[in-house]
Amino acid sequence: MRLSLLAVGRLKSGPERELVERYKQRIEGIGRSLGVAGFDIVELAESRARRGDDRRAEEAEALLEKAGSSVLIAFDERGKSPTSEAFAERIRHWRDEGRPGIACVIGGPDGLDPKVRQRAELVVSFGALTMPHQVVRALVVEQLYRALTIIAGHPYHRVGHDDS
Repeated sequence: MRLSLLAVGRLKSGPERELVERYKQRIEGIGRSLGVAGFDIVELAESRARRGDDRRAEEAEALLEKAGSSVLIAFDERGKSPTSEAFAERIRHWRDEGRPGIACVIGGPDGLDPKVRQRAELVVSFGALTMPHQVVRALVVEQLYRALTIIAGHPYHRVGHDDS
């Protein structure tokens, strides 16, 4: 199984890119033992169309073409907010089904076109707050890494317990 992050827009040099790269390396490291053949980050150009609907539609075509037959996880404010354990379980399930890939999709400044959300097997929200694209990208790769550590039984993921 191959993992990919498909994102509209470019992540400039700086601490956010370094953080994403660090998690990419971690994903590739732990992923090998779990049947993950690699992790690609694909940056797609923002549409230059004048209307927001047209921009979203053009970006959707590019995202869906790049995703191919992979399982699609869309990150969108209209999605559900699963626990990290539930997110990991979905990834484990798709891996065990023999799915060839999982593509995590982040839209551009105008968000995702409904076609992308409809094609997605899972739509995830990090909450109703509006967040910068670079922060969402870092959150996505961290959650992918966390999911793989949960699947592997690695101690990275700790659940808070009330010790009182």
